[in-house]
Amino acid sequence: MNTNASEQAINDAQLNLQLNDLAERYVRLSLRVGQHSEYFVDAYYGPDSWRPHSISDPLSSIEEQCCALIRLLETLPVSASSNLCQRQQFLTIQSKALLYYIEQLQGKTSTYQQECERLYDANVPSYDAVHFDAILHQLEQLVPGEGELNQRIAQYREQFIVPPEKLSQVFDVAISEARERTLKHVELPDCESFDVQLTNNQVWSAYNWYKGNSYSLIELNTDHPIFIERVIDLAAHEGYPGHHVFNALIEKHLVNERGWLEYSIYNLYSPVSLLAEGSANYGIEVAFPWDERLMFEQEVLFPLAGLNPSGAEQYYEIQRVLHQLSYADNLIAQQWMDDEIDDEQAIKLLMKYALNSEERAGQRLSFIKHNRAYVMTYNYGQDLVKAYLAEQVKGDSNDALWRAFTALLATPKTASMMVSASSS
Repeated sequence: MNTNASEQAINDAQLNLQLNDLAERYVRLSLRVGQHSEYFVDAYYGPDSWRPHSISDPLSSIEEQCCALIRLLETLPVSASSNLCQRQQFLTIQSKALLYYIEQLQGKTSTYQQECERLYDANVPSYDAVHFDAILHQLEQLVPGEGELNQRIAQYREQFIVPPEKLSQVFDVAISEARERTLKHVELPDCESFDVQLTNNQVWSAYNWYKGNSYSLIELNTDHPIFIERVIDLAAHEGYPGHHVFNALIEKHLVNERGWLEYSIYNLYSPVSLLAEGSANYGIEVAFPWDERLMFEQEVLFPLAGLNPSGAEQYYEIQRVLHQLSYADNLIAQQWMDDEIDDEQAIKLLMKYALNSEERAGQRLSFIKHNRAYVMTYNYGQDLVKAYLAEQVKGDSNDALWRAFTALLATPKTASMMVSASSS
């Protein structure tokens, strides 16, 4: 090893130790913020001794400590090592988002766009009502029946509801298939496992509670009927290659192998959520390319659920158009957060552009109220991950796509980091 390389190795080792200390500060601060916000810390499997064992400091004190952390991060030398450089950049962006969330908890108001940028590190595209009206017109031609479109589509979709008594079995088969497809391309710890439970009275349709040691608890909300297409969506999104795989890879490669303990905590309202939700949504397409998915649905899941597979192709053609309405949630969240519409207007817009029933629109508005700009992590996150991976993978090699997808999960990037990498 030459002198310059030796000096660089020593500098990198020192920088890594400094980052370890700052990572501990970040984790401890995040846990203290979690004492002020029940749902903020989504998962933590770091040292138990870092957990606060008494009443948290006032938010003003936590804010001061977070500002000091950011100053230290920004004064560190920049490493020539791409791994350390990415670690430093990721921790800095996450810490700045933590500071912004602390400010919000203390009453700082935010527009939708400000929250996207400062809490999620994202510059999200916007679409107006004219854009969605064109999609609704397309659906008017596809959905059979007469009357209001949301009522017609609700009636049409009734024939694709998975009977409650068959839901567990159908979901088990779907997640088993998703796991088998994922394990052909992704090496997971031998101990990885999950459990599935049915629940209700929630604002979400499903949730993955990652517990550490490669174990997840997946909950399915039975408040509303679960349609056949949601089975694959949920199995892949919550399980394989979605949240369960994402968390297991981070724990394996970054926490256990490298000792980067800032990754042992998952702050829900933070930039990492955009990658978490976006990769979980795009992972559905990675694991189940369209033709393969349709075949598996028709030959396996439809019969298992007791549904007639003959209408599957038409149904999924409609589903693919419906997906183009996903950004309507962003528009409605933006207008509600920016006080351009009230609750009643928001529900009407959700009924029109998300094609919800009034009851379902009310539940969706509850989700928006609870999570605010988080709604864009699903659609923009998916599009961003897809665009980023398209830059990494030239051609249509499924194996290459899996490799790039797995690498992104194992070494996470925030939105600006992905945009920067794609444009460089």
